[in-house]
Amino acid sequence: MAVKNKKSYQKMFLFIGVITLFFVMFLVAILFGAADTTMKDVYLAMTTNQSSDTINIIRDIRLPREIAAVFVGAALATAGAIMQGMTRNPLADPGLLGLTAGANAVLAITIAFFPTVNYFGIMIACFIGALIGAVMVFSIGFATKGGLSPFRIILAGAAVSAFLYAVEQGIGIYFKVSKDITMWTAGGLIGTTWKQLSIILPVLIIGLIIAIILSKQLTILSLNEEVAIGLGQKVKWIKAILFFVILMLAGTAVALVGNLAFIGLMIPHIVRAIVGTDYRFIIPMSIIIGAIFMLFADTIARTINAPYETPMIAVVAILGLPFFLFIVRKGGVAFS
Repeated sequence: MAVKNKKSYQKMFLFIGVITLFFVMFLVAILFGAADTTMKDVYLAMTTNQSSDTINIIRDIRLPREIAAVFVGAALATAGAIMQGMTRNPLADPGLLGLTAGANAVLAITIAFFPTVNYFGIMIACFIGALIGAVMVFSIGFATKGGLSPFRIILAGAAVSAFLYAVEQGIGIYFKVSKDITMWTAGGLIGTTWKQLSIILPVLIIGLIIAIILSKQLTILSLNEEVAIGLGQKVKWIKAILFFVILMLAGTAVALVGNLAFIGLMIPHIVRAIVGTDYRFIIPMSIIIGAIFMLFADTIARTINAPYETPMIAVVAILGLPFFLFIVRKGGVAFS
C-alpha cells in the first residue's frame, strides 16, 4: 500500500511539473517572435481592451496561433497514442499510416472543385480523406500474406502516402490551384484566426474528452484483445469509437496545419517512458506533452530565422526523423 501511494504521489507531482512546464512554454511562445514584446504587453493583451500595435499582434496573431498549436499538438499526440494502443504497433502515427496524406488529397480535390467551400467544409473533407487513407493502408496490410505487422503496415503507409501526395500535387498542377493547396498543407500555423478556432476547437475538445473517457478500455485492449473480450468489453464498438476519434483528431489537425508527421509517433513513446503502459495516464500526459512540443516547434520556426519563418514541417521533421529511425532500429520497444 505504501509503495502504491508513493507511486501515486510521484505521478501527481510529475503531472504538476509537466503542467507548469506547459504554462512556461506557452508564455515563451507568446513573448518571442519577430516583433519584440514584453510581459506587460502580454498582460494587457489578455486582461484589457487596450489597443496598440504590439498588443494587437499578441491578441490577434500570436494568441490564436499558439492556442492552435496547443490543441494540434495534443490532438496528434493523442491520435498516435490511440493508434499504437489499438494496433499494438509501436510505429503507428497518423502521418505514417496514410491519414494525413489522405486528408491532404481530398482537401486538394475540394479546393479544385469547390473553391468557395467554407472552413467547416474543409474540415469535413479532411475527415473523409483521413478515412480513405487509413482504409487503403489497412486494406493493403490485410491483403498481404502473413497479415499485419508493424513494419509491413509502415511500408503500406509509405506507399499509400506517396500515391496520395502524387494525387494532391497532380490536382494542384492540373487545376492550377497549387498555391492554394500549399497554403493548407505546408505544415504551419501562419494566419490562424479566432474564427477558425471557433470551428476547430469544439471538435478537438470532444475528441480528447472521448479519448480520456475510453483510456481504461484502451489499456486493456492494448495488452490483449482476448482478455478485453473476457472482461466483457464490447471490443468492436470500442475500436469503432476510438477509430472515429483518431479521424476526428487527425483530420481536424490537418485542416488547421497541414501535414505534420512524427508527432504522433514520438510523444506516446516519450510518455510511456515516463508514466508506464496505463493509458489512463498516457492519454492525459500525451495531451500535455504534445501541446508543449508543438509550442516549442512553432517558437523555433518563428524565431530561428526571424523575421522570416521557417516551415514548421521542417522543424518537426528534423526532430522526428532521428527518433523514428531510432525506434525502428530498436524494434519499437526502446521506450515501451
